[in-house]
Amino acid sequence: MDRRLVIAGTGSGVGKTTLTIGLMSALKSRGYKVQGFKCGPDYIDPSYHTAVTGRPARNLDSWMLAEDTVKGIYAHGSKGADISIIEGVMGFFDGKNPRSNAGSTAEISMITESPVLLAVNCASMARSAAAIVKGFQMLADGPNIVGVIANKVGSEGHFRIVKTAIEQECGIPVIGYLQRELDIEIPERHLGLIPSIERGELQPFFRRLGELVEKTIDMDRVLKLSETKALQGVSPALFENRDKSVRIAVAKDAAFNFYYPENLEMLESAGAELVYFSPIAGDVLPAEVDGLYLGGGFPEEFAHTLSEKTEVHTSIKEAVESGLPTLAECGGFMYLTEAIITTEQQEYSMAGIIPGKVKMQQKLAALGYREVAGEPGNFLLPDFLKARGHEFHYSTFETNKIGKYAYSSKGMRGEKKEGYLKYNLVAGYTHIHFASCPELVQNWIEKCKEHVLMRQGNGLFLKRS
Repeated sequence: MDRRLVIAGTGSGVGKTTLTIGLMSALKSRGYKVQGFKCGPDYIDPSYHTAVTGRPARNLDSWMLAEDTVKGIYAHGSKGADISIIEGVMGFFDGKNPRSNAGSTAEISMITESPVLLAVNCASMARSAAAIVKGFQMLADGPNIVGVIANKVGSEGHFRIVKTAIEQECGIPVIGYLQRELDIEIPERHLGLIPSIERGELQPFFRRLGELVEKTIDMDRVLKLSETKALQGVSPALFENRDKSVRIAVAKDAAFNFYYPENLEMLESAGAELVYFSPIAGDVLPAEVDGLYLGGGFPEEFAHTLSEKTEVHTSIKEAVESGLPTLAECGGFMYLTEAIITTEQQEYSMAGIIPGKVKMQQKLAALGYREVAGEPGNFLLPDFLKARGHEFHYSTFETNKIGKYAYSSKGMRGEKKEGYLKYNLVAGYTHIHFASCPELVQNWIEKCKEHVLMRQGNGLFLKRS
């Protein structure tokens, strides 16, 4: 037997994240080991899950990843956990295509064969809530909606009315509620979220939310409804370990923290020893590394601090220009340009490897899934090999020097050239999920091995001279 639940919503803004965090906190307070998952590509909500549960949260995305891969990531992540909580994205049936369930929470629930708790915003309605739930039940046969949680109700009396209507018309239990006027609000998912979590500032909030959930939601019923059979047909092939043969430096701090855990684990499984360092703290590039991974994050929030770390800039610039196999994604790409210009029009110097500047703006510059093919010279995706990922950023890249692009990127609005390619540097705004193209990992390891030979050869030459 396994325990897992999908927390789905009728739409965005119904309180899925608040409910998910509260359930996780309540379960942990009861002594359960809880594993968090998030449907879709988002990095922010999983950071909450990780902070609450104490276990690395993971993304389950059925557009970026094949069905077997989704199952494998679920099985890998849930090892040792007593219960897994999978937070949905948008509305239950919202995904890549309005004509199908592709990329939706509903599809993830079917792939993982998970029971579903549907969160319904019951504000300003009574019996009509049953019509909403009935519609979700009838739209598709595959999902297994086993219960409802009424959110944003006005009072316990309001909850009783909604509960009576839904249970009579839909035949599934309404196991609890959260009131509209809670004396607690989820902290804004702003750019300061990660450092706040790392400092432990949100722990009192998590505890309070868990107490509120325990008070008005039947947690014994939650546990009972989560019981289901173990997931079958799962392959752990992505995470089979090999001997370490190369060392890859990974920037990890409050400015650079958007990494899918599987990306790092796949590198380790393929033979990489990961060496973490913090550009914000002034850590220069670690010695004797054979690759560099600069992930996404919030370099614009720390632009002043980063601009002062000139020794870090120099160490990275010299290594990249000498051929260090490097991947820079979004925030990492921004950091390698000449400068970041903030919305206050303050300009801060960055590493200066990529000719051009990044300009922040108030509105989103890009958002959505991407399928990228490597442009000629891209050692990660040679011969137009394709991978999947997503873009999410508020900045634009401006340059007068058109160099080589890293990717041909395809999204909802068509195809475009994206990123920057030079030396053994692959940089761009796209966040790639390595499990969408495992060959990428092996290509990187092989390129790093070439760097090992070059580094050893240089050392031998220096000794002889």
